[in-house]
Amino acid sequence: MCESIIELIYRYDRVTPPRENTAVKRIDTLARENQLPKEVVDILHLVRKSRNKAAHQHWGSTAAVERFLPMVHSLAWWFEASYGDPNVKVAKYVQPAKQTGRIQQADALERQTDALVQSDESKASTAQRISKTERSRRSNAATNQRPKTEAETRLLIDEQLRQVGWNADTETLRYSKGARPAEGLNQAIAEWPTDSKVGNYGRADYALFVGLKFVGVIEAKAEHAAIPSVLDYQSADYSKLIKAEHDDYLLDHWGEFKVPFLFATNGRPYIEQYKTQSGIWFHDVRDPLNTPRALAGWPSPEGLIEILDSDQRKAQETLENLGDDLLTSSTGLSLREYQVRAVHAVEEAVGNGATHALLAMATGTGKTRTVLGMIYRFLKTNRFRRILFLVDRTSLGTQAMDTFKDVRLEELMTLDELYSISGLEESGIDPETRVHVSTVQGMIQRLFYSEPTGGSEQGFKPAVSDYDLVIVDEAHRGYLLDKEMTDDEALYRNQVDYQSAYRSVIDYFDAVKIALTATPALHTTEIFGQPVFTYTYREAVMDGYLVDHDAPHRLSTKLSIEGIHFAEGETLPIYDTFTGEITNSALLADEVTFEIEEFNRSVITEDFNRTVLEEIARDLDPSMPEVFGKTLIYAVDDAHADLIVGILKEVYARQGVEPDAIMKITGSVAGGNKKKIGEAIKRFKNERFPSIVVTVDLLTTGIDVPTITTLVFMRRVKSRILFEQMLGRATRLCPEISKDCFEIYDAVGVYDALEKVSMMKPLSANPHTSFKDLIEGVEFAGKDEDKLNTAIEQVIAKLQRRHLKITGNAAEHTRDLAGGNSITEVIKKLRDASPTDAAAWIQDHAALFDYLDSTTFSEPRRLVISNKEDKLRSHTRDFGEAKKPQDYLEEFSLFIKTNINEIAALRLICTRPSDLTRDGLKSLKLELDRKGFTEQKLSSALSQVSNQEITADIISLIRRYAIGSPLLSHEERVRLAIDKLTRNHNFTKVQLGWLSRIKSYLENELIISTDTFDSDPRFRQLGGLYRADLVFDGHFAEIIGELNDHMYQEQTA
Repeated sequence: MCESIIELIYRYDRVTPPRENTAVKRIDTLARENQLPKEVVDILHLVRKSRNKAAHQHWGSTAAVERFLPMVHSLAWWFEASYGDPNVKVAKYVQPAKQTGRIQQADALERQTDALVQSDESKASTAQRISKTERSRRSNAATNQRPKTEAETRLLIDEQLRQVGWNADTETLRYSKGARPAEGLNQAIAEWPTDSKVGNYGRADYALFVGLKFVGVIEAKAEHAAIPSVLDYQSADYSKLIKAEHDDYLLDHWGEFKVPFLFATNGRPYIEQYKTQSGIWFHDVRDPLNTPRALAGWPSPEGLIEILDSDQRKAQETLENLGDDLLTSSTGLSLREYQVRAVHAVEEAVGNGATHALLAMATGTGKTRTVLGMIYRFLKTNRFRRILFLVDRTSLGTQAMDTFKDVRLEELMTLDELYSISGLEESGIDPETRVHVSTVQGMIQRLFYSEPTGGSEQGFKPAVSDYDLVIVDEAHRGYLLDKEMTDDEALYRNQVDYQSAYRSVIDYFDAVKIALTATPALHTTEIFGQPVFTYTYREAVMDGYLVDHDAPHRLSTKLSIEGIHFAEGETLPIYDTFTGEITNSALLADEVTFEIEEFNRSVITEDFNRTVLEEIARDLDPSMPEVFGKTLIYAVDDAHADLIVGILKEVYARQGVEPDAIMKITGSVAGGNKKKIGEAIKRFKNERFPSIVVTVDLLTTGIDVPTITTLVFMRRVKSRILFEQMLGRATRLCPEISKDCFEIYDAVGVYDALEKVSMMKPLSANPHTSFKDLIEGVEFAGKDEDKLNTAIEQVIAKLQRRHLKITGNAAEHTRDLAGGNSITEVIKKLRDASPTDAAAWIQDHAALFDYLDSTTFSEPRRLVISNKEDKLRSHTRDFGEAKKPQDYLEEFSLFIKTNINEIAALRLICTRPSDLTRDGLKSLKLELDRKGFTEQKLSSALSQVSNQEITADIISLIRRYAIGSPLLSHEERVRLAIDKLTRNHNFTKVQLGWLSRIKSYLENELIISTDTFDSDPRFRQLGGLYRADLVFDGHFAEIIGELNDHMYQEQTA
C-alpha cells in the first residue's frame, strides 16, 4: 500500500525518481521536494522498516498488524484528500475480520489489487498537474485532519527512541511481559507500574533505563493534547510515586522526585510557533529553578548520563574566575582587546541564562580566533561538554580546522592536541569527542535524509543531547536570493526550503546557540536575538585592524547607459543553457530592451564585458602580485566566469602575462571536486599565481586572502548582506605589500544601488583629500557634535591609511611633531578623547598634518634593469630646489635667522648652548630635516664652496650662520674643551681616567649632562652618577656644566 502511494505521488507531481531508486531514497526525495509532511515521512519510513524486518528477520504477529492497520488506513485517507477528492470525509477505521480463506482466494485478491494499482498509475500519469503551492496546501490541510490514535503515537515514539540508541518496542518490551532493567542495556520499558492513581492505572508509558539506572519517564498522548500540562501532572506524579520495590534503580531523591528527567509528547513534530502542541517536552527536576522546555527530538542514553554528571553552576563559576592570561599572551592566542571583550560578552550572556547569543564582528576582525578562545575556555572549565561548530561550506570548515590545529594555547599545545576534535569527514562522534566541525548541509543530511549509520537498520541518528553548545559560523544566510546554490544546496527544492532546513538544524539540538556573522540580517536576529557584542567595519578601520576602501571606480559604457536594444521585427539569438544550442526567436512584435541589471543574466553581451575588462586591465598588473596585490572578480554564473577568464587571458597575453595568472574558482572546478577546489583556494592565498581570480559565490564568505587589493563587480546583486560579504574579501591588512586601502571597480552600478543601505561605507569620503582640507572640516563643524564626530573620523581614517607606511626617519619626525606620540598613539588619543578635545588636539598639532600632507611615504619599488649604453655628461650635487651649494647655504642661513626666536632649541644654541637637552636637539634636527637641511648636506655644500673637506656638527653650523662663530669640526671642538677644563683644574689620575671616557663619549655625541651617567650603559656599569660624584669629590655637576660652557665658547684651534 505505502509503496503504491509513493509511486502515485511521483506520477501525479511529475517528480524525477532518484538515481538510486530505493524505497528510502524515494521517500527522502519527496521529503526534500516538500511533497510530504514530516509525519507522513515518518509513517512511510516506519512501515518500510517494519516490512524489511518482517521479510529478513521473520518478524511479525497478528497484534503487530492490528497496530499498523489503523495508521495505514489513516494514511490512505490523507492520500485521497491530497491527490483525489479534497472534500472526502474521514472514514472511521473498522478492524477487518480475520480471514480463513484459501491461498487461491488470497492470490485472486492480490491480482485484483495489482489491476487497481495499474489503473491508478495510468490515471496519475495523465492527470492535470497542479501547482506545488496548491498541492502543499491540500497536503497540509489533510495532515491536520488525518485521524491519529495514541497507538500510532506509541509506534512513532518507539521508532524515534530506537534512532537515538534506546531499545524500544511497546508491543514486546513492556513490564507486563517481563521486561526489566539490565546491565549494558539502554531500554525504554513500556507500561512501567507506579503508585500513581492517574492515567493508565498508574502505569508510565515508558520508563527509561541506562543499565540499572532509572533516568526518566515518558508519557505519550494523542495528538491534540496540550503537552506541558501532561508533563506537570502525569509525568511528575509518576516520578514522585515510584514503587518501593523499584528503589534499587533510583539514583537519588530531589525533593519529592525520585526520577530526574520527565518527558511528555503527543508525537507531533516540533514546531517553534506551536511549542505547547508539538515536540517533546522535557523537565530536569533536580533543580527547582529548572523550567520545562520543548525539544525537537529525544536525548540519547549517553546524553542523559552526561547531563547527570555535569554541574553547570560550578562550571560557570570556574569560567567567571578564569583569568585572561591565555587570551592575551603573546605565546597563546594573543587576542586583541575587542576580541577579549567579545569572549566575555558571550560568557556573560550564557551566565545570565541566554540560550542564544549573536556576535557581530566585521569580516577580517578574527572571528575564528575569537571563537577558538571561547571554545578553549568553555572546554577547560567544563561549561560545555561537546561543541558543534557549524560552517556554511567545506572550505570554511577546513579553514576552522587549520586554526584549531595551528594556534598554540596551553603549554604550547593546540586545541586538537588538548581535546578530541572530529572533522568534516567524520559523520559520527565518539564519546570522547569535545568538538565536531560539520557543514550545515552535512548535518541536514544526517538529521533528516540519511539511512542509519553503516546502512544498518539499527544505526543511530544524532540525538538532541549530542551537543550542548552549537556555534554557527557565517550565520547571515540572508542573501540566498542572489546566490547560486551549491550541489549540496541543490538537494532542496528552493532556497526557502533550504533556509527552513537550516533553521531546523539549529532548533534540533538541545543546546546553547552562539552565532557569528559580519552582516546581521533580520532573519539572523529572529533566530539568535540582537547581538550581545558588535565590532563594526568602521571601528576596525578606525582601530587600524582593517583597511578602508578607496572611492570606487565607476565604469560606464554605451550599452550600460542606454541598455541593449532590439527593435520591432528583429530576431533574438537564444542560447539554451541546457542543450548548448543557439536558435533564433520569432520576429519581435515589439521593442525589447535589456537594462544593466540583466546583463550576463538574461542577455549575454561579450562586447560589454570586453570593453569593461580592457579598461580595467589598463590599471591592473597581474604579473607582480607581490607589489600590486591580487584581484577578485565577481561574475553572474559559471558560464559568465568562463567568458571573463577567456577575455582576460586574451587581453593580458598581448602584455606577455602568463596564463596561470588568471583563474576561475567556482563550485564547478574539477567537476565539483571539493579537494581540488580547496587546493585552488590555497594556491590563490599562498602562491604567486593566480593573481586574478574570477568567482561566483564560492569566495564571497569567510575566505581569507589578505593580498586582495582589488575587487571587480561584473554582477549586480540585490542583497546588502552578500554585497558586504563580497567587500569583506579585501578588507584585511597586508603589510608585506604595503596595503593601505583596496580598490573597487564597479561596472554594473552595484555600489550606487546598495550604498545607502551598506554598513561598509569608506570612512574617508575622498582618500585623496588632504589633511589640511580635513582640518578645515573640523574647524567648520564648530560645536555641532555630529558634524565634529564625522570630521574627526575622517582625520582618523586618513591617519590609519598612512601610518603603516611611516617608518624609519619619517616615524621619528611624526613622533616629534605629535608631542612624542606615535601615529598609533595619536589615533588612540583622538578616539578616546571627546569630540571637542580631539578637535583642539588636531588644531594644536597642525604642523604634524602639514608634514603628513607634504611628505610622500612610499616603499622602494622593483625596477627594470636596463643594459643600454650610457655616458657621463655632468657631475653635480642635488640640494633640492636650490640648484647650487651656495644657494642651499643661503637658504639655511635665512631659515636660521628667521626662526631663531620661534624655535626654542635654535635660541638656546645661539645663547646658552650648555642648557640644550638631548630631546631638544633631536626635535630641532627633525625640524631641519623636514626643511631639507641635514648635517651631511650642509657639510657637503660648505666643502664645495670652500674647496676643502669640512665635517661640522649641526650646533657649529647653526652658530656659524646665526652669530658668525668660527666653524670647527666636532672632534676639534671636543678636544679644545677637554684641554681647557684640564688646564683649569688639578685632576687626579682617576679623575683624568673619567675625563678620557667623557671625551670618547662626546666624540660621538653632541650633548652630555649629569643624567647621561645614569642613562648610558657605558657610564652606568662604572657606577653611574653616584660613583662619578664620589670621584669628583661631590663637584661633578659643576665639572659637567663647565665642560659644556667650554664646548661652544668662542675659541680657535
